[in-house]
Amino acid sequence: MPHAALPTFRFPEGTCIAQAQPVVHGPVTLDSPAIEVMTDLAEVRAATTTPQMTLAQAENKMIHQGVRMLFVVSEMPGVDGIVAAADLRGHKPMQLVHQRQVRFEDLTVEDVMTPLSDLDAIDFVALRRANVGQVVATLAKFGHPHLLVIEAASPASQARIRGIISQTQVERQLGKALTMTEVASTFAEIEKALA
Repeated sequence: MPHAALPTFRFPEGTCIAQAQPVVHGPVTLDSPAIEVMTDLAEVRAATTTPQMTLAQAENKMIHQGVRMLFVVSEMPGVDGIVAAADLRGHKPMQLVHQRQVRFEDLTVEDVMTPLSDLDAIDFVALRRANVGQVVATLAKFGHPHLLVIEAASPASQARIRGIISQTQVERQLGKALTMTEVASTFAEIEKALA
């Protein structure tokens, strides 16, 4: 029996492409599962840029994609590092302009990015067993605004960046700013700092 064709129609003017939306987790406490503050790259497409992109172009890309950090990728699927919004307008670009005697417009993402080798990472399996308080302690211990979450290699696939934890996202979900100037070493100290 022949199959009938599906009905079709023409697009109205102004039709948009559906955009993937990250899973939005609600408020958390320090005792909540740590996985609730991770952006899962198996569910959300990673926002990327190239090392050669100018700082202004990278900033525009962040604005259009609604993110504050981009993965820097020379050749997919490899990752060179990350660049955060603070890297684009912070002291580092101004320092480079002065040192190199170049214009700000001539700086590229490669000039200000944080290489992968300088980033702290945590294991996905360990994260799944952890709570938000442990994530806060880890952010405080290393003093970086981002932690990468690594999924170990398996017989079917190589190790990969599974997710990212952002200090800003953790603060948003906790409903409080995190103070990272003093390194809290115990869960009780973290709770006291957030009180």
